[in-house]
Amino acid sequence: MASILRFRKVCYVEPVKCSTIGFESFEAPEIEKKDDEGLAKQKQKQKQKSSKRQPREWRCMDYCCLTVGYMCTAWWLLLFLYHCLPAALLGFQVPEPPGARLRREGLTALHPVVLVPGIVTGGLELWEGRPCSDGLFRKRLWGGSFTEIFKRPLCWLEHLTLHNETGLDPPGIRVRAVPGLVAADYFAPGYFVWAVLIENLARIGYEGKNLYMAAYDWRLSFQNTEIRDQALSRLKSKIELMYVTNGNKRVVVVPHSMGVIYFFHFLKWVESRPPMGGGGGPGWCAKHIKAIMNIAPAFLGVPKAVSNIFSAEGKDVAFIRSMAPGVLDSKILGLQTLEHVMRVCRTWDSIVSLIPKGGETIWGNLDWSPEEVDECDFAKKRYAQPSLIDSNDTNNSDGKMGFRIKEPVRYGRLISFGKATSQLPSSQLPNLGSKDFLRTKFDSFCSEVWTEYDEMSRDSIRKIAENKAYTARTFLDLLRFAAPKMMQRAEAQFSHGIADNLDDPKYAHYKYWSNPLETKLPDAPDMEIYCLYGVGLPTERSYVYKHSTTDRCKSIPFQIDSSAEGSDSDSNSNGGCLKGGVYFVDGDESVPVVSAGFMCAKGWKGRTRFNPSGMATYIREYRHKAPSSLFEGRGVESGAHVDIMGNVALIEDVLRVAAGATSAEMGGDRIYSDIMRMSDPINLRL
Repeated sequence: MASILRFRKVCYVEPVKCSTIGFESFEAPEIEKKDDEGLAKQKQKQKQKSSKRQPREWRCMDYCCLTVGYMCTAWWLLLFLYHCLPAALLGFQVPEPPGARLRREGLTALHPVVLVPGIVTGGLELWEGRPCSDGLFRKRLWGGSFTEIFKRPLCWLEHLTLHNETGLDPPGIRVRAVPGLVAADYFAPGYFVWAVLIENLARIGYEGKNLYMAAYDWRLSFQNTEIRDQALSRLKSKIELMYVTNGNKRVVVVPHSMGVIYFFHFLKWVESRPPMGGGGGPGWCAKHIKAIMNIAPAFLGVPKAVSNIFSAEGKDVAFIRSMAPGVLDSKILGLQTLEHVMRVCRTWDSIVSLIPKGGETIWGNLDWSPEEVDECDFAKKRYAQPSLIDSNDTNNSDGKMGFRIKEPVRYGRLISFGKATSQLPSSQLPNLGSKDFLRTKFDSFCSEVWTEYDEMSRDSIRKIAENKAYTARTFLDLLRFAAPKMMQRAEAQFSHGIADNLDDPKYAHYKYWSNPLETKLPDAPDMEIYCLYGVGLPTERSYVYKHSTTDRCKSIPFQIDSSAEGSDSDSNSNGGCLKGGVYFVDGDESVPVVSAGFMCAKGWKGRTRFNPSGMATYIREYRHKAPSSLFEGRGVESGAHVDIMGNVALIEDVLRVAAGATSAEMGGDRIYSDIMRMSDPINLRL
């Protein structure tokens, strides 16, 4: 009887598709069956076997864990191959270090060298902390392996946070800069910052007595590094000691990124009177400093600081959000990553030092920007040969490109709410008035307020986002509205304007000393200033935002609109400029060319009110070239913001100046970009 029933089942079977897994299963029609105990048991056994064979349904979390596992495995495998396999494998020739080649040519150490790290790259260690930090005394909280992020993330964040009112240490916490060359030689294992340059300096004879790393707590405002740690006084004493112990040879200073404006602050501080200044007196810089070789300088700020302060994101975070929406600020996972980042970063005054300086004069307005002459498509961009200009030349160079933009991109709109707002004529945009920045208090029902947005009413938030665009001038008003506590504290430390009269006594205050547009260079006609930076990489310039409609507690109400993309059919812009809600220009991925090169190209060129002694300034650009193989690491010709520290041409330039080379021997300016053409329309009184 059982065999007959099985035969009928095969005959009357009906195929049914399963939409969830994409395979066909079979389902028998209902027929009259006789009770057969043996057949029922047999069917039950078959069901148990089939249930065992069915694969477990994968959840989103499983895919995320698998992806992370694959990425980590691939990273460690590549790192193993890089360090363990012979470098000459497959015919790859290891390039000779520039230090070894120059030593063979007869170059030796002459001038003492001081290195000044930038933001983020310097290590920080714990000296006093909360009970949750047991076992971490004098261990790195920032830099190194970062293992504490995974072991105790909230405790780690708490110890990196500064006091929200003073900008100094919270009670019971002391985190200090790691001293010595190890402070910033490597950011993390295998990721060099200054290590390659230090190694090449050592090849021509440098060591501890004539090479110094001016480590400081990069979270603090520049003047607070002196108030809390006496970092500026220690730097002054070290330079004076190196000058005396090295045969009265003047020092070559090599700052990087934010370290450039930190040392610029030092130049004014060291000659100013106590208690605000260092008491070195006029002529201190002329006596002790030969040259300042600014690597990837952020003289006039970076737009990245805009998006970081406003919504704790940039192009990378916006990309992650578009690929995995909701992961970073998932309510289910409870991560709230960006809220934590914003809460911590808004206590770091140093970030405010990187807000674009010079307002609309430098960065453009609603209808104009200096990068209008630049092109957008970096994949098609082709630089001509560099312009080599004599030091006495007026720098009227012209780095020619492949093609130009038909219609100007309105880069002056640092933040635009909506893609259309970023492209409309200014006459069609709503005017910004003081009423737009009236802050309406909101009683938050959060148990803990993570961001200042939770203290604002949703109506106030909505008003500042309705089809509005903000320039370098109006963005400061927006920040005072969105982050009043941070701006009230930080604006007592920094200024972002342009001085009308540099002889006005108010500019003797330290808040102006890190702004090249509000401070004179020291009276040191024999001192040289170099601007060394990479070009040929898409660099963030302005952003398209959208208003997040979530009413969830402890959330950031704005985010970059990663769906905003340029296209060749756009009438107002070239398609290559707008990608993922970000407009790009030429630069080193972090600092646009106009910020890195304008002061050397025009602001300080010759005798100007910003350079009254006529100090010589030079531009040395490095065209980016991606590594050709795995064994090149991050590249020996990279122009990227940090990777340029391993650029062979840059290292050679630094070594030659440190060994006593003159500007004529260096070859003067070397320009690939359109910095000269960008500088021309900037109407700055010199």
